[in-house]
Amino acid sequence: MNADEIQKLDAYFKSKFANPSLQVRARPRKTDSLELYLVDEFLGVIYLDDEDGDRSYNFSMAILDIDLE
Repeated sequence: MNADEIQKLDAYFKSKFANPSLQVRARPRKTDSLELYLVDEFLGVIYLDDEDGDRSYNFSMAILDIDLE
């Protein structure tokens, strides 16, 4: 994904969750996905879906049972 998409997704997440501490970052050696962080804590991966020319983004976040305690 390009820098423009990263910037747009970064602004989207900050606005949607009303949290300026969220940050979308490029992944090393990957061009089809990005990472979402809350300050320095990894939250999940944003995947690009570019099927049939319609671009969409899927956010995947794993929640461990120990995180719920």
